[in-house]
Order: sequence, then structure tokens, then C-alpha cells
Amino acid sequence: MADIIAKNKFVSLIYTITDETNEVLERIDLPVPLILGHNSQLIEKIEQALVGKQQGDTVSVTLTSEEGFGPHQPELTFTDDIQNVPEEFRRIGAEVQFQNDKGESKEFRVVSMADGKLTVDGNHPLAGKDITYNITIIEVRDATADEMASGVENRASLH
Repeated sequence: MADIIAKNKFVSLIYTITDETNEVLERIDLPVPLILGHNSQLIEKIEQALVGKQQGDTVSVTLTSEEGFGPHQPELTFTDDIQNVPEEFRRIGAEVQFQNDKGESKEFRVVSMADGKLTVDGNHPLAGKDITYNITIIEVRDATADEMASGVENRASLH
């Protein structure tokens, strides 16, 4: 009898994330290992959808922006003259950490460059989007004692 996904089961899966138009926003083809309900950092709605499934099953879970990566916060987007930005950050996708006066740091990505201006965004790239996770379950089994004690190597995460 095949193993069924339940709390504390080892699961590996692959997935794509699509938007409302079914455009693929992210694809993870290298199996992501996790132990369900054990520091897996899964979004709760995804975890619930996996329970009761088994190896080979596919699951689609649609998340509103509030359930997924939150609303897009315009106050986390800043534009400045490109001359004020160090040269190593003058490319789309460059990541830079800023620190506020309280010592908290946040990562921002360069999202556009035009007309001598550069714009950085501190929102998650999927913030403000309703998205669908299309998940294929690769393996389900009992977690080993070592995996329960130390966790599993998480190469990507569904959070």
C-alpha cells in the first residue's frame, strides 16, 4: 500500500507557480524535500491540500495575494537618479540590502532602469498577485529519525 501524506511524513515534490493568465512565473524541477508539519514552512493552504495525497498525485492550489505573498506595497518601491547608485547595482535583478535607522535590513531588487533613473522594489516578486501552485508529488515515506531531528535540506520552499 502506498504511503499517504500526513503530518511528519517525508514528502518531495516539484512545482510550477502560474498567474491568473496561466503564465509560468516559477518552475522548480529539482524535488523539494520536506517533512509535512515539521518546520516545513509551507503555506497552510498548500499543506492542507497535500494531506491525504500520495506519490504521483498532482495538486493545484490557488492563493490570493493575501494568502500568498501579500499585497504589493508601493511604499517599498523607490526611484533615484542612476548616478546615485553604485555601478555594481546598475542592472535589472541586482539585489541590494538597505538598513533603516532601527538596524533592520531589507533586500531590494532593481526592477527598472529608464531615462537616467533606477527603481528598486522591496516587495516579494509575487506580491500583489493571485497565483496557483501546480504540485506533483514525487515521493512520500516515513521520515527517518535523523530527518525528524535535523530536518531536511530545503533547496526551495513553498512560502
